[in-house]
Amino acid sequence: MVTICLDPQQYHNRMTVAEEVMHAAELGYTHVELSPRADWFFWHRYPKADAAAIAEVNRAQKESGVSIHTLVPVFNWSSPDEQERTEQVRNWRRLLEIADGLGARLVNSELSGNPNTPRQSEAAFYRSMEELSPVFERYGIALNLEAHPYDFLERNDEAVDLIKGLDLPWVNYLYCGPHTFHLSDGAGDVARMMKYAGKRLQHVHVADVLNHTLNDGLRYIVNPPGVDARVHQHNELGNGEVPWDEFFSTLRELEFDGVATVCVFGWNERANEIHVAMRERIETELG
Repeated sequence: MVTICLDPQQYHNRMTVAEEVMHAAELGYTHVELSPRADWFFWHRYPKADAAAIAEVNRAQKESGVSIHTLVPVFNWSSPDEQERTEQVRNWRRLLEIADGLGARLVNSELSGNPNTPRQSEAAFYRSMEELSPVFERYGIALNLEAHPYDFLERNDEAVDLIKGLDLPWVNYLYCGPHTFHLSDGAGDVARMMKYAGKRLQHVHVADVLNHTLNDGLRYIVNPPGVDARVHQHNELGNGEVPWDEFFSTLRELEFDGVATVCVFGWNERANEIHVAMRERIETELG
């Protein structure tokens, strides 16, 4: 049975987390994937949520019937700089305490390294996992990891292999739909990538994106030309070029029973409409 989550990012600037939980229920969701926000946990910063904030959200979870199923921290735990890596491992430890306090038994994240230092970043990642694995296991929290644009691994197969290298049953792979063309050098071969992950595929992010490699690479223009950056989007389904029929049919073929998260960014004025329509599409395709 697929677990459908809402990433409430489009409400972060006008709702508390407790209000987001209540609003998710109004949109027909029963699960939330909590993404970074400054008053809870933010990119590469020590988490700020305290016991009172956790208690408030727990009350909202109980009242609404909506659970925070997973959290999405982004910490530089693959930094080759040892002081930075150690600080980010500390951030992870606090994040896992917060997840436990909310009753969440899953966290998903990025590898958070540097594509210009891939070997050193990989070594730092494995070192951080050695330190954090006992903490994850003590709380009984699972981890789903994704390759991400401008990470030390940006391709689907390399990320899957990295996860296999950990050889931990509770660490699995997240396929991010809006990263499809970065994951594949523009090929967009969704079925092949998902099948490569196989049983390690336990999580998908559902949002659309244009293929940045088409039209001479000018779908997006970044200045100055040649700047060391990556560009992508998280659009509603249909506002992009991800092959969604292939995406969903492959998940059905694989008998996928993990997490599917709606994570559209940048269209706040239509957030409610988009989130309802995409939830209904996932229910139709995977229900």
